Amino acid sequence: MRRRAFIALIAGATAPWPLAARAEAARRLGLLFFASAQAAKARGLLEAIIQGLKEHGWIEGQNFTFEHRFADGKQDALPKLAAELVQLRVDAIVTDGSPAIQAAKNATQAVAIVGLSNDPVGSGFVRSLSRPGGNITGISLLSADLAGRRLQLLSEMVPGLARVAVLLNPANPTHFALLQQTRAAAPLLKIEIHVAEAGAPDLLESAFAAISAAQTGALIVLPDVMFFGQYPRVVAFAESARLPTLFPEKQVVEAGGLMAYGPSIPAVFRGLAAYVDKIFHGANPAELPVEQPTTFEFAINLKTAKTLGLVVPDKLLSTADEVIE
Repeated sequence: MRRRAFIALIAGATAPWPLAARAEAARRLGLLFFASAQAAKARGLLEAIIQGLKEHGWIEGQNFTFEHRFADGKQDALPKLAAELVQLRVDAIVTDGSPAIQAAKNATQAVAIVGLSNDPVGSGFVRSLSRPGGNITGISLLSADLAGRRLQLLSEMVPGLARVAVLLNPANPTHFALLQQTRAAAPLLKIEIHVAEAGAPDLLESAFAAISAAQTGALIVLPDVMFFGQYPRVVAFAESARLPTLFPEKQVVEAGGLMAYGPSIPAVFRGLAAYVDKIFHGANPAELPVEQPTTFEFAINLKTAKTLGLVVPDKLLSTADEVIE
């Protein structure tokens, strides 16, 4: 039941970047991931970037090579890994989120950095979406109506929903913007928002206890690279608490989560490959506009809905991109 193409990226020539002087040399691409190699593979990120580069004529082992660095969910490991990639003289660095972008930004102002983040302007990575102005570009996942849409989906799934918990990472600066958007949308649906914070995996249990104590009727999990590695624990909690939960990525729904709504992260990584292609051809990242998703994926797990005693409305079924039975 998959449909929709994802993002159309920028076209046209830009001011030359120092890489242009090495036009005849094989390229070297650095990958700097906060996540583990296993988590990146599970999300389909490595396959997506390889496929995206292949679509632009870049074949690993022929005209470019990879240098992989994975922090295994340990943020304090990122600075050293970023420095290693810079020392290896990679031509560009692709990252999997804000923590990795920040580490790469601290390590170099000369190597192009291509990544995805919730709010690259608010995080200080770029001056503006249209003219990044430095060595960082990529895709912003922040969308003005995303929070409202997530609340709407939960309200349609859960009759009489009056209180929703939002699980956020206080160490993720973009989560406060997402929380503000969620709170702004809540009164229209007559929903009260309860915040639960977990800045590290060992703090999740206390967050779960706070959610249970608040007697919320549903849970929204905000997108965060640390949370992704802990999704099995969140799914297990939601199941034991009989709590309808909406996640940001459909892979969690395939693993037992109730619903997911958000940009397709593998599709975003294929989009990042278009930036890498332009940079490999000498484009200046300062002049490559940061794009935003225009389409989103909505997935429902019918088995989980049945376990929670929920009847999925026909309207939700008809709008879902993927229904897991």
